[in-house]
Amino acid sequence: MENLFKSSPNLTNIIRWIARILSVVSIGIILLFMVGEGFDYTRIKLSEWLLFIFFPFGVSFGMILAWWQEGLGGIMTVGSFVMFYAVHFVISGRFPHGLAFVVFTIPGFLFLLCWYRIRKIHSVAA
Repeated sequence: MENLFKSSPNLTNIIRWIARILSVVSIGIILLFMVGEGFDYTRIKLSEWLLFIFFPFGVSFGMILAWWQEGLGGIMTVGSFVMFYAVHFVISGRFPHGLAFVVFTIPGFLFLLCWYRIRKIHSVAA
């Protein structure tokens, strides 16, 4: 088990950079959807604003924050994702269809994995 954590910093850095690259890609695609669809904030209902707070805004902000604070940013990203699903279910009585929201949130899960691995490495070293 100790050998696993001795080689972990390299794997953790790889996961970290994959998460960072995917976060830039995710945020970029989300922005393209918003711009391409002609984001008209005057036509959005209150319930839709509530959903927007969590996805894409909360998820995107969490990914940006995770570049500096992996744990906090990852929790914010994944928490916003979970809240988006919960609020969507309360509003419509069903969960969103498809895997697109999950795919866009993958960087948040990877940031949490890095944070967890770093904490494990430090606890083994101590």
